[in-house]
Amino acid sequence: MPQGDKSSYTDKQKRQAAHIEAGYEQKGLSPETAEARAWATVNKLTGGGKKSGSGRKKTRVEA
Repeated sequence: MPQGDKSSYTDKQKRQAAHIEAGYEQKGLSPETAEARAWATVNKLTGGGKKSGSGRKKTRVEA
């Protein structure tokens, strides 16, 4: 899978990224920066693309 390929993301993650990207563009960021930040946000929230294996452990970050 080449870098930047979004095929491993769910439809929900793609919708989230589009919505977040629109918000960043509304704040005045360039489209390229807005897209990069949107996908970074989706990755932080969801842990990245689709993961294989049922019953995957969810990692919890302790502050």
